Amino acid sequence: MFRKTTLKNGLRILTIPMEETQTVTILVLVGTGSKYEKKEISGISHFLEHMYFKGTKKRPSTISIAEVIERIGGIYNAFTTEEFTGYFAKVAASHTELALDWVSDIFLNSTLPEKEIEKEKRVIIEEINMRNDHPMEYVQILWNKLLYKDQPAGWDVAGTKESVFRIDREKLIDYIRRQYVASNTIVCLAGNIDSSPAIQKIKKYFFRINTGKPFQKPKVLETQMKPECVLCSKETQQTHLSLGVRGYNLFHPKRYAIELLSVILGGMMSSRLFEEVRTKLGIAYYISCSANLDPDTGYLVTQAGIDNKNVEKGILAILREYKKISQKKVSNSELKKAKDNVKGRLALSLESSDIQAHFYAGQELLEKKILTPEEIFKKIDKISSNDILKVAKDIFQPHKLNLALIGPFKNKNQFQKLLNI
Repeated sequence: MFRKTTLKNGLRILTIPMEETQTVTILVLVGTGSKYEKKEISGISHFLEHMYFKGTKKRPSTISIAEVIERIGGIYNAFTTEEFTGYFAKVAASHTELALDWVSDIFLNSTLPEKEIEKEKRVIIEEINMRNDHPMEYVQILWNKLLYKDQPAGWDVAGTKESVFRIDREKLIDYIRRQYVASNTIVCLAGNIDSSPAIQKIKKYFFRINTGKPFQKPKVLETQMKPECVLCSKETQQTHLSLGVRGYNLFHPKRYAIELLSVILGGMMSSRLFEEVRTKLGIAYYISCSANLDPDTGYLVTQAGIDNKNVEKGILAILREYKKISQKKVSNSELKKAKDNVKGRLALSLESSDIQAHFYAGQELLEKKILTPEEIFKKIDKISSNDILKVAKDIFQPHKLNLALIGPFKNKNQFQKLLNI
């Protein structure tokens, strides 16, 4: 299914041959993101991701960077999370070497022009403004801030307007030198490839990667003792909310149980929350529940956009479902539906070379081990109704509840007092 090679300098290479596809994805993941940042340069991981498309010595402008992949009908992008930063290109298999040259060029040879840095500050400020104007996105930023407060886990990945303006070329270069090193990087090729030649090509294109020991992120502090609520007062046509609880991290033995629990609650259109809040009550268009599991943090959260006049009714309905599932075991048929849903969605997504690359490289980076889909399916199949009940009883407790809202209200106390199970 896959092959892992670790070079003497610590660079990890993953190759995933897929005979049935005509595409290849090259993905480079670096084990650094917003959780690794200091407050004065909050957002630097995201800023650097932007700057890697501003030019290299070989391709000195943004358009010369963009045209390489666009001329051959490929797709490319980059992304930053709390835990890692990634750069990728997906192309027809016949263009694999060109894409490798391109990805390695921006990753190793970006020039970070001063004038582009100053322009990009304004671009990122507009990105922050855009998300702040988009309640469905901004409520997630509020949610993280509510859970983790003033520490890296609670900061916006993009940083603040003030911290973005403080970033300069010297700080970017220092960040690259310290974090973008071989031992902290994975290069993954997935698609229509032969592993042995692919590994040799990666060695050829990435031999100049820096070496060194990256700095580690600070420990996340979690000290919640009572239900907490945050309200962003804004004139909106509907109220957007995130309502959930602290959960488990990626290494918890009940990780698959909490994922199945979230699917049963709100991971499908036939799930409990969708049926109750949208179908029966008719007070929301979107509502979903998900479990987030990082190496050091985790939570289960329901997100919804609810009619302003019925926000309290919606909150109480969600809390009722939390309470119900923590008091009575789910049926075997409902649990089987959730298992089949999770397995089916994963199987469908893995038909694509880019998802294969993210699936394998993400595991290697965050967990330092890789499970195949079949191994994951076996773990999912072992989850029982009792496991779901135990997890629900554990997490759905009043002192673990959190609620973030954006809507036309002035006083958060009317919502704070609802937080009980």
